[in-house]
Amino acid sequence: MIALSGLPAYMDWHWLWLTVAAFLAGLLNAVAGGGSFLLFPAMLSMKMLPVQANATNTVALWPGQLTSVAAYREDVRKNLRVAIPMAVAGLIGGTGGAILLLNTPQMTFLHLVPWLLLVAAVIFALSGPVSRWLEHRKFRANASPQVGEVHRPHMIAVFVGTVAVCFYIGYFGAGAGFLIITLLSLFGYQDLNEINALKVVCTTMANGIAFVIFVFNGQVVWRYCLVAMITCAIGGYTSASLARKIPQPVLRGTVVFIGLGMAAYFFWRG
Repeated sequence: MIALSGLPAYMDWHWLWLTVAAFLAGLLNAVAGGGSFLLFPAMLSMKMLPVQANATNTVALWPGQLTSVAAYREDVRKNLRVAIPMAVAGLIGGTGGAILLLNTPQMTFLHLVPWLLLVAAVIFALSGPVSRWLEHRKFRANASPQVGEVHRPHMIAVFVGTVAVCFYIGYFGAGAGFLIITLLSLFGYQDLNEINALKVVCTTMANGIAFVIFVFNGQVVWRYCLVAMITCAIGGYTSASLARKIPQPVLRGTVVFIGLGMAAYFFWRG
């Protein structure tokens, strides 16, 4: 391979692409989500096996997710009755998805990659109109409150749905945060802080158990993971000003465009 001027001989332009992709992934995850659309293909470009690339991507992004738990600790504490079952659901689903990934043949997973990217991109594309529908639904509910009405979550249904989404998180996971938000909204949750807190709990647990499983199975390529982990953190830290300057629809549209573009690229590669 051709080495870039000023880089060590064992490093080529793929290292630069990995660093830039990791920075942008951290930035996107902090303001809109969808960082895996960039970081996972960048991991694949480092000549890793597909399953290793996905595992390394998961491990690199997880510390940034862990910090978000602290931001919602008060809301989590207020909703422990629901947060604890959702954390358990995250562990169960994440464990199942991670184990399935480790038992998926490398070429089979590589053939699934464009479809996984396409599904995730479609999920992001639907997030805009679905979010508006949920907001309209919430407005109608608040406009005609019923006296004595108390929100009682359908915990069994929420638990089963969360396990299913977290299974997907353990296996691949892009766009899963929006699936959790939609699931909770459909089952009657209306407070945005409560929804986000519960989402953070189950997704962090699902990715956390996948993190442990991937590390203990030796699937993480640490020289790439550490570079991505540090750069993602920097990208997330610098995202505040961007979130204020660029409208959410533009950010969401950018994520969808990137996701569809990456899916098209992998379909083209066959």
